[in-house]
Amino acid sequence: MTLAEQLGNVGSEYERALRWKQKGNAKYFEGAFARMLELLDLTIADPRWKNHRLKELCRLRELICDELMNEPREYPDPRDFKNYFYFFAYAARKDR
Repeated sequence: MTLAEQLGNVGSEYERALRWKQKGNAKYFEGAFARMLELLDLTIADPRWKNHRLKELCRLRELICDELMNEPREYPDPRDFKNYFYFFAYAARKDR
């Protein structure tokens, strides 16, 4: 998969985890959060991204974990991450 496809899939799970967190369903949140981390970790481990992209991917993981696991909002608005992932999903669909 391309980077756009990989991050588009991560974004889908991010939005799913965020939605379940907002609804207060801890079981579904944890499942979506775990899937999101698994997809992001696989993307980070992909040898094709062992260049300037690796730093951004690792920072992305850190920020998403902080945002979803911390109660007080110290981090960017969730819409910022939705927009970030939206463009990857759009690019992946456009390339098909």
